[in-house]
Amino acid sequence: MKNSRERLYRDVGKLTGIKPARNYRNLEALKEAVRYIKGELEQLECEVREQSFKVDNRTYKNVVALFKGNSSAERIVVGAHYDVCGEQPGADDNASGVAGLLETARLLHQHKPPLQHDIELVAYCLEEPPYFASEDMGSAVHARKLHEQKIKVRAMICYEMIGYFSDEPHSQKFPDSELAKHYPHTGNFIVVVGKTGQETYTQQVRDLMRQHTDIDVQSVNLPASFGLAGLSDHRNYWKYNINAIMINDSSFLRNPHYHQTSDTIDTLDFDKMAGVVQGVYGVLIRL
Repeated sequence: MKNSRERLYRDVGKLTGIKPARNYRNLEALKEAVRYIKGELEQLECEVREQSFKVDNRTYKNVVALFKGNSSAERIVVGAHYDVCGEQPGADDNASGVAGLLETARLLHQHKPPLQHDIELVAYCLEEPPYFASEDMGSAVHARKLHEQKIKVRAMICYEMIGYFSDEPHSQKFPDSELAKHYPHTGNFIVVVGKTGQETYTQQVRDLMRQHTDIDVQSVNLPASFGLAGLSDHRNYWKYNINAIMINDSSFLRNPHYHQTSDTIDTLDFDKMAGVVQGVYGVLIRL
């Protein structure tokens, strides 16, 4: 866990240190993020490639790494977006998720577990506005290509903001009073978020994570029409009837630095982040 913590810190430090901010306007900053992510993955025993796509006459890239499984024709996708909203460092949103993605790859490389399915890890561009919820999102491009290639996807897991925790009482907010009845009011847990109808898969991920980490893991299923259910890249896999969920620290319901210049590395809890990644790794080797 100590090594994971140190690697996560290094990853977040590198991404948040890129200047100018890695938003859709700053192509050189996005290229620098791609170079770092790709360089880290290329040190591991996996197939690494770039997936380029054009939006508004600009070229953007996803970075894709594939760990081959034993014999299954199915694939599990794990993703996180590396772009930010506006002119801010984006430590939690979403350098934390990309760091989690990279550390997941390192754990697969280090431990070499027998994989029942191919595992594809993807760092996406264009999750943030103005392209959020459009077909131009990097994850929409990736999901569409998998569908066109007739690749069967067993499940998708999205790392989206996994670094902000608080032990202060009442640090966790809720969108309504009904949800508040069922969850802790101290913001020191991680949430597996799925849409209504995905309860079995969401709870399976939650339960497997609990077996592999000391972090408090909660789960919630919300209607897809309820905005909080689809606030990241997993939403683009639902279109193809793929079980897709988000691993999230509850975003702006907890983190006061969401989409602010104060979303900096010093606000994150890297011990808990390491625990979250350990939990997701446990899911991947058992799912």
